[in-house]
Amino acid sequence: MKQEAIYTCPMHPEVLSDKAGPCPKCGMALERIKQDAKEEDLSELHDMSRRFMLSLILTLPLLIIVMGDMLPSKPFSNLFSPEIKIWIEFSLATPICLYGAWPFYQRFISSIKTLNLNMFTLIGLGVSVAYIYSVIALFFPSIFPPAFRGEEGEVGVYFEAAGTIVTLILLGQVLELRARAQTGDAIKSLLNLSPEKANLIKEGEEISASLESIVKGDVLRVKPGEKIPLDGEILEGESHIDESMITGEPLAVLKQKGDKLIGATLNTTGSFLMLVEKVGKETMLSRIVEMVSQAQRSRAPIQKLADTVSGYFVPVVIMISMFTFIIWAIFGPEPSMAYATINAVAVLIIACPCALGLATPMSIMVATGKGAQMGVLFKNAQAIESFKKIDLLVIDKTGTITEGKPRLNTIFTEPNTKEDELLSLAASIEKISEHPLARAIVQEAKERDIALSLVEDFTSITGMGVRAKLRNEDLLFGNESLMREHALDVSYFSEKSEVLKQEANTVMYLALDKKVLGILAVSDPIKVSTPEAIKALHEEGIKIFMLTGDNEITAKSVASRLGLDGVIAGLMPEQKAQKVQAYKDEGYTVAMAGDGINDAPALALADVGIAMGTGTDIAMQSADVTLIKGDLLGIIKAYKLSQATMKNIKQNLFFAFIYNALGVPVAAGILYPFFGILLSPILAAAAMSFSSVSVIANALRLKSIKFY
Repeated sequence: MKQEAIYTCPMHPEVLSDKAGPCPKCGMALERIKQDAKEEDLSELHDMSRRFMLSLILTLPLLIIVMGDMLPSKPFSNLFSPEIKIWIEFSLATPICLYGAWPFYQRFISSIKTLNLNMFTLIGLGVSVAYIYSVIALFFPSIFPPAFRGEEGEVGVYFEAAGTIVTLILLGQVLELRARAQTGDAIKSLLNLSPEKANLIKEGEEISASLESIVKGDVLRVKPGEKIPLDGEILEGESHIDESMITGEPLAVLKQKGDKLIGATLNTTGSFLMLVEKVGKETMLSRIVEMVSQAQRSRAPIQKLADTVSGYFVPVVIMISMFTFIIWAIFGPEPSMAYATINAVAVLIIACPCALGLATPMSIMVATGKGAQMGVLFKNAQAIESFKKIDLLVIDKTGTITEGKPRLNTIFTEPNTKEDELLSLAASIEKISEHPLARAIVQEAKERDIALSLVEDFTSITGMGVRAKLRNEDLLFGNESLMREHALDVSYFSEKSEVLKQEANTVMYLALDKKVLGILAVSDPIKVSTPEAIKALHEEGIKIFMLTGDNEITAKSVASRLGLDGVIAGLMPEQKAQKVQAYKDEGYTVAMAGDGINDAPALALADVGIAMGTGTDIAMQSADVTLIKGDLLGIIKAYKLSQATMKNIKQNLFFAFIYNALGVPVAAGILYPFFGILLSPILAAAAMSFSSVSVIANALRLKSIKFY
């Protein structure tokens, strides 16, 4: 059954509706939360476009007739009498001001009923005043006193102003809706990545099946040039996979048996069989779309400034408009009331705060979409704003600095224990664990074809290792701290252990029945991109500290190779969190990057938590930013995107503030005593529409900027 669409407002994400329509607070068109690549809702755009086209067709002759009287020859005076000309203007303007402006009136009335004064309050007031005034002047001219009449006793009408205002605002709405649709291009492009069919292997035969019918545990064949249907791992075969659409990494990656696959990525060369591990909302693509959607609906702290101003702005503008009317009515030239009316309308129209309200959400929507295309997922708008401020980056070692794919290098035993025996015991207890070091040991046992034993009462001791029972004997496997906690003697292995640690190995001890039998040394290569990322972050003035549960000698060896600013080793998860808090207390704005369960407390506590997409779900849930590729270069991308986004928002806010600060006084007629300049309501409408469109256009520039 098709899920019912839910709509929200980009300016007021707390507003939710089960159907399309205007926001009850600001009047803007609600947007679909769950986008559908095949069914995009453009009803608002189509409706506004129809109204605009009709209004434009009627406005052109309306302007020609009015402007004709401004020419020396006055070409229409010979064709129509003044009375007939006014009736023609009325006939042309009425469909515009009634049909074309009808959505504005609806939102104007709603804003009054709900006391949420907004841009449509001003538009509705401005247009209705100009049109109703002109209609009364046409049908009942005798009721107007001399202050409303010109030199020849005529009462001026403003049908062309009312009609043109509506047409220009409709043009602005059409351009705005089109531009706003582009902010969702990133999500739409992601949704379009997923294939519709998959090659399902069933009872030995290959059949074409819809993606909706695939379940966990199914086996699929992926051929060269096809997209990988869902998340899983390779069962048989190998190929180079282009993951650029998900991770932003341009080079294809070689995937072999046992390697993980991301749905919607492209198989470039070989053919292989894959086991489906995730379907529906569990897939990486679905999670990316959900995270981007949530981030686009969130509000940045800087938005509070615009919200505060907008809350007072409309009532203040209405007061300024009334004050303008009074001043012109009392002190203006004849016909003073006509001048008062037209200038009051100009103030209402030019002051519409649409640009102010759009300044922040448009930039956030574009930035989160751009980030997703680069493999950087922001959890919310606050993360984008906070990222720009970081001056200290705290990073874990395994899976963050290193590849997270360690290999077993050395097995060193006490004299009465054989290597394979030690490896069998270690792999037997570690086969239950999901730690990267555990996988390395189990993999080595498989390659040596070593039989494993069944262990019982398995317990993971966070930050130290694991414990279990083997034939009623205590089996311990972990770091030196675990051995010392159980008062076990490790002196026989001390010299060998020190040498291995200095070579950047992680050393683990195995003890059975209160006797240490040997050590296993595992190394995890530093990611190729890590030195480049560290250098780029240092160039931005960001200090980098490594906090790790690994031993001090190994940690310092890695840190010295990379030129880190500091390293603290042997930390438990709660100690990592304590260090993050200590750095914050020292005045740093701290970002923490990690990928494991043991990193989750520190990630949650940091000003900005950064999870590697190759890590655990718990780490990703605790973090503010997820790097899909699990690459530290993603941090510099996120940092530069944050800088560009905040700069873009400030440009938008500055433009919106300055525009209104200058536009309202000019519309009120402040230049008239000095230069004889008045701002026509028509020009006010054009300027108002231009301001909104320009803010959106500036936000869309983020789509084309290269950040690293």
